[in-house]
Amino acid sequence: MWWYYVLVFFGALIFDIVPFPFPPAFTVMVFFQIMFGLNVWSVIVVGVTGSVLGRYILLLYSPAIAKKYLKTSKNKDIQFLGEKMNENKWKGQLFILAYSLLPLPTTPLFLGAGISKIKPIYIIPAFIIGKFTSDTVALHLGQYASENIQSIIDNTFSWQSVASLVLSLALLFFLFFIDWRTLIQKKKVMLNFKIWK
Repeated sequence: MWWYYVLVFFGALIFDIVPFPFPPAFTVMVFFQIMFGLNVWSVIVVGVTGSVLGRYILLLYSPAIAKKYLKTSKNKDIQFLGEKMNENKWKGQLFILAYSLLPLPTTPLFLGAGISKIKPIYIIPAFIIGKFTSDTVALHLGQYASENIQSIIDNTFSWQSVASLVLSLALLFFLFFIDWRTLIQKKKVMLNFKIWK
């Protein structure tokens, strides 16, 4: 029975370690909780731990990905965005907390933070609070969902799930293709599609 929780941990870790939009980690947590009848609170603790570790690892390796695949100018642009966020750490942490509470993929947030080399201490605590809260709600709703599984399967490609994917892709588009230095300093939106090496 304990190995079911290992599955929850590694499922959440894998879902949150990837550098592209993926289903939220709570989906794998809900799946295992329902499939094996696991204790909800244990799944929350184990799953959030795996999720946080996955996002921490993403923070650590995203600068290497950016260095390999993005032009130096785009790296500097995203780093400038991180410097602006670091100027007021409390506002930055409140933004991260609010963002983590929403049912939005946090991949763009962690990619941007990793590329801009924001220290994990400024992003992880707020993420833990937001993630624990939102996953707690999601897992308790998962019990309700298990009773209505056919409806969920029917709505897998609902407008909400498609909208979530489109929003995540749009956030990644904004992160990579907007010239953030020009936007912040000159209040002018400029797009730059020549970011790849």
